[in-house]
Amino acid sequence: MLVAAAVCPSPPLLVPEVAAGAAAELEPLRAACAEAVAELVAAGPELIVVVGTGPEPEVWTEGGAGSFRRYGVGLAVRLPSGGVDGPELTPALTVGAWLLDRAGVALPTHACAVPADSPADRMAGLGKGLAGLADRVGLLVMGDGSACRSVKAPGYFDERAEDYDAAVARALGSADLAALAALDARLGAELQADGRAPWQVLAGAAEGTGLRARLGYQDAPYGVGYFVASWH
Repeated sequence: MLVAAAVCPSPPLLVPEVAAGAAAELEPLRAACAEAVAELVAAGPELIVVVGTGPEPEVWTEGGAGSFRRYGVGLAVRLPSGGVDGPELTPALTVGAWLLDRAGVALPTHACAVPADSPADRMAGLGKGLAGLADRVGLLVMGDGSACRSVKAPGYFDERAEDYDAAVARALGSADLAALAALDARLGAELQADGRAPWQVLAGAAEGTGLRARLGYQDAPYGVGYFVASWH
């Protein structure tokens, strides 16, 4: 059963070594993520599952590792338990592993990559399956909002982006499962919101739990919507 979740964005700039001179700009976001992860651990899960996007569906149940070498930084991280065999963690999952490592988490941890274009009903079913992996499951859900919030954003400016992110923030901050499940996959793709599929995994996992939510951060630095939320 799902007992808690932390929702965090997955920009590699969260990692100070990657951000370099811009590290201070994201310190409020970094602090919000650390608080959400701490609340996740405080809920007492037996198992943590990190969920984020990847090019193909993939699961890591015996450990896993990733690195930030693609960003010019010789930093490697691993999931808190298990080995490092198997495919490298996707970028989003690597940031999640970094957050857990930074928090000193030592709990058994799995990871699950989902393609950004995954159908909503499939994500809901996956979430229910993940919630049933242990008596007390915690999710670390990695994903960004729209990348089209300004002319300097990765996806340039789209006038629909701000309303889309506002709706996501409301849903994440109120544990509105129906609103998350109803997020449109096509619109999310057009707005380059890669968190849509992972958030719908969370919605499926939280069904019937009555979890409450708190939104800890909402902003769009660099024109990308970032949210941090705690569900417990």
